[in-house]
Amino acid sequence: MTDACTVIIGASDLLPTLRKRAVPDDGEVLMFTDLESIGALQAITRRRPQVVALERLFAMTSRGAALINRIKADPTLRASEIRVIAHNSDYSRVVPRAAVPAPPALDQRGTRRAARFKMVRTAEALLNGRGAMLVDLSIVGAQVVSASMLRPNQRVEVALNDDAAAVRFSAVVAWTSFEVPPNGGPRYRAGINFEDADASSVEAFCQRHHATT
Repeated sequence: MTDACTVIIGASDLLPTLRKRAVPDDGEVLMFTDLESIGALQAITRRRPQVVALERLFAMTSRGAALINRIKADPTLRASEIRVIAHNSDYSRVVPRAAVPAPPALDQRGTRRAARFKMVRTAEALLNGRGAMLVDLSIVGAQVVSASMLRPNQRVEVALNDDAAAVRFSAVVAWTSFEVPPNGGPRYRAGINFEDADASSVEAFCQRHHATT
C-alpha cells in the first residue's frame, strides 16, 4: 500500500520549481537534493510514496539511473509511480515498469557478473564504519573479509576511501561464510551487491588498487 505523498529529487536550486510541477495541490512532499540519493531511497522504501519524481538531468546520471533501477527492482514499491520531469519545460514522463531490463545473470554465490578485479592486500572498505579487507571489486559488487558479523540481506553503508577520493554508497549482503583461519581470529567472508554506487568512481578505485599479479 502506497503512502499519500510525493518524493522529489533534484538539484537544490531546482526543488521549488520541481515541487510546483510535480505536485499542483497541497499534498505532502518530501524533497531531497541530487546529493542525497541514499536518504531519498531510505525515505522511499519506508514511506512507499505514490509518486517519485526525479529531475530529468539527475535521472540521466549514473546515480539517478541506479536509484530508478533500485526502485523498479523492489516489489514493495510496485505501486509507486516513477516520473521524470524537467525544471524548465512541461516535459514529464512516467518510467514504464515493463521496460525494466533483465538484471545481469548471477554467479553461484549470488553476486552480479561484471568485470572483477583482485585487490591488493592493503585495500580496505568501510562497512558501517568498520574496516573490511577487499578481496575483489567490480562496479556492482565486492567480496570482503570482515571481523564484524555480516548476515545475508543485511543493508550496509560502504565507503571506499584513499588519498584520491572518497566514494560512499549503500549495498546489500548477498552471501556470507564464517571462517576460522589457523593463524587468525574468526571472520566473515561475504559478497555484497552495490545499490547506488557511482560506477565511474568505483572503477577508478579499482584501477588504483587492483593487484597486478
